[in-house]
Amino acid sequence: MKIIAVIPARYGSTRFPGKPLVQLKDKPLIQWVIEGAKSAKLVSDIYVATDDQRIADAVTAAGGKFLMTRSECPTGTDRIYEATQKLDFDVVLNIQGDEPQITAEYIDLLAKAFIDQPSLDMATLAHPIALEDIENLNAVKVIKNANHEAIYFSRFAIPYSREKVAGTPVCEKHIGLYGYSKNFLNKFCTSEQSAIEKAESLEQLRALHLGAKIKVLSVKKPIQGVDTPEDLAKLEKMLS
Repeated sequence: MKIIAVIPARYGSTRFPGKPLVQLKDKPLIQWVIEGAKSAKLVSDIYVATDDQRIADAVTAAGGKFLMTRSECPTGTDRIYEATQKLDFDVVLNIQGDEPQITAEYIDLLAKAFIDQPSLDMATLAHPIALEDIENLNAVKVIKNANHEAIYFSRFAIPYSREKVAGTPVCEKHIGLYGYSKNFLNKFCTSEQSAIEKAESLEQLRALHLGAKIKVLSVKKPIQGVDTPEDLAKLEKMLS
């Protein structure tokens, strides 16, 4: 089984324009992600899919490979689909370009899910959610069934409870790392965006709308992504 990884990275982020090129300590954010991806042992090739020559130049300077795409791709997965049309692979891992703490621990776990279960359409990761993130709209939540498959993802607190519930939250915090079989990637990206995907601005909801079973692998340790400038400042402090 040939497993590749693609890091979608666009310049025009709504919440944080130019995010892949911002400096985190001594290097651009995208370089942190590339170096983390290179630590994986079950991935044969790594590419950055971008719409901007400045990002492509930063990737080259970091010793990485890039694939150019149009700017109009509606999601990171659609960008990956466009970028990989001429590549040979069985599974592609979507590593978000704003996850500078990504390591082999997470990437190889996701890759192994497809090696162990080749019939998988899609898989992703999650970890226990902190109480302060339950109402945070930038923290995506997931609830899963008894087979560790996603029931729903939301920016809002899920599931809703009419009474205050004590103890461990039912939902987990989603980690923006996905794996797709080549066949399901094709189905996903040749289908229109669903209403629930547009409403929540979460691409994985298109997969649920299409009836896909999304395997959710739980990890204990969270990783700090960068959605906003405040997240970057928080991570800078953590790394110091």
